[in-house]
Amino acid sequence: MLPSLVPLLRSWLPRQRWFAGKGNPITGFSLVSATEILPCTAGGAAPGLLHLLVRAQQQPGTADCYQLLIGIRSTLPPHLAHTLIGRPAEGPLHGHTVYEALADPRLAGLLLERLRVPGRLGALRFTRAPGTAIASGLTPRLITAEQSNSSVVYGDAYILKVFRRIGTGVNPDLELPLALARAGCARVPHPTAWFEADPGVEAAAGAGLASVPADDPAGGPLTLGILQPFLPGSADGWQLALNSLSVQADFTGAAHALGRATAEVHTALAEALPTAVLRRPQIEHIAGGMTERLEAAASAVPALRPYREPLRAAYDELAALGDRGRTWHAQRIHGDLHLGQALRSAHDGRWSLIDFEGEPARPISERRRLQPVARDIAGMLRSFDYAARTHQPASGGAPG
Repeated sequence: MLPSLVPLLRSWLPRQRWFAGKGNPITGFSLVSATEILPCTAGGAAPGLLHLLVRAQQQPGTADCYQLLIGIRSTLPPHLAHTLIGRPAEGPLHGHTVYEALADPRLAGLLLERLRVPGRLGALRFTRAPGTAIASGLTPRLITAEQSNSSVVYGDAYILKVFRRIGTGVNPDLELPLALARAGCARVPHPTAWFEADPGVEAAAGAGLASVPADDPAGGPLTLGILQPFLPGSADGWQLALNSLSVQADFTGAAHALGRATAEVHTALAEALPTAVLRRPQIEHIAGGMTERLEAAASAVPALRPYREPLRAAYDELAALGDRGRTWHAQRIHGDLHLGQALRSAHDGRWSLIDFEGEPARPISERRRLQPVARDIAGMLRSFDYAARTHQPASGGAPG
């Protein structure tokens, strides 16, 4: 099957917003797993749904695993024309049209039904949080503004985040909200259901699974998607900050409330999950990583080069503090905290934090490391600075 899809995927995949390897040609594909969620009957009007995990090779030694949900029809209705992947010229899907399934309400609705009924299908495992019930028949709509993932909203009740670039291990966006739910923290929407993959598990008869080789690094649990309560009527902090700047309104109260919400989440994470004390070796490692990222950024952006020496000196001073016996508390953190990751309810002004995935470009093992809370605080302060610099007063003056 995969060889018949390769010419189509080679053209279609780099055009997707969530594809991480833009600018580099794809040199090959390998199949991690394939599961037929809904068979496509020959000549039938009903669509089929195929779940794929494929590894796309680019530069030597560079390969990323992507999750694809592929719809299969004999002909594509006009309202789905924009979702076309192509028409395989050979193989088991010859004579059919394949397309992005999440844009098809029938197939997106089927995915919700799978989450309503926990269980296993081939390499896929569907889990529902204890004590929860998921309504059926909710109308799905694909959110088109996503960048690194895809999201589907069901009615005004749930939002399903489907991860596209898949890494080995439990994704922090599932792990941390589950821990916060156990801790009773109400600042984060608690996972209602989720689905994962065990690529090494043999498929049940007819499921169409191709097992991953034993030496493949993807041969571990893979977090694929999370269903959480949708927060209708909420606005993200980035837009709220820009709106306040545009009318010169005071954002101080909202910012203070956001700080309290962030502190509550950090406190709950420290109570629910392990913590550590960073000493000289760990501090030197952090400072070294900051220096490496500085050098990479300065090489890519010449305008940063005048700041390279003073910043490097600051990082060296951080390492020197470790040498002098200074320690820092470390714990699990959000990892990519900014104004866009905070939602404020229009009803009562209450803040919630979302998207605990961390930086999607970094390995999951790195995103799960214990780190100082100051990293989240710095990310949020940088976001406030971005908002101030983004706003341009109507008079055309300098950024606020």
